[in-house]
Amino acid sequence: MAPTKAPDSSRRSDRSRRAIHDAALALVTEVGYRRTTIEGIAARAGVGKQTIYRWWPSKAAVLMDAFLDLAGRAAEDAGAGSGGTGEPAPGIPDTGDLAADLKLVLRATVDELNEPALEAPTRALTAEGIVDAKLGAEFVHKLLDPQLALYVTRLRAAQQAGDVRADVDPRIALELLIGPLMHRWLLRTLPLTHAYADEIVDYAVGGLAPRA
Repeated sequence: MAPTKAPDSSRRSDRSRRAIHDAALALVTEVGYRRTTIEGIAARAGVGKQTIYRWWPSKAAVLMDAFLDLAGRAAEDAGAGSGGTGEPAPGIPDTGDLAADLKLVLRATVDELNEPALEAPTRALTAEGIVDAKLGAEFVHKLLDPQLALYVTRLRAAQQAGDVRADVDPRIALELLIGPLMHRWLLRTLPLTHAYADEIVDYAVGGLAPRA
């Protein structure tokens, strides 16, 4: 008889982790952050609570990990769908046209914020991060800061090219782009559209350009 192949524990762990991630995201979408529990996640994923606690110390840690994994998969899908390799873009494109580059990125951000699979967990973690300082700091450190650093890099390149005033602080300037977008998305006052993203860039870049 041929020898029986031993189960691959790493593949089993990967399947369990993915099931837990999917369960956590589904629950936070359906019932909100506060009503999502470790017990509920475990039941939904078909695993024991001890399995979850072996990998994560808290519900917040599970959701953060699940959201980062989801965001990573979404970036890979976007890269593959655009004819790329499936890898996330290394940064904001630098075509020499600052406004066009920023519009491209802000439009992609609009699409992500409007994507149902991403919207609910993003709102849940954003809202909870306001009242939970530790979670909020982790959300900023792991998710927002790496993305904001890309804007700083692109704006500094624009400064070196003479397209942005030398006295502009890139870290503050990027808030002119991101702030209005997030404000409209959080309050849901008006639709979040590509046209709005383009207007933000036009207004911001007009104020950043060198004065005659």
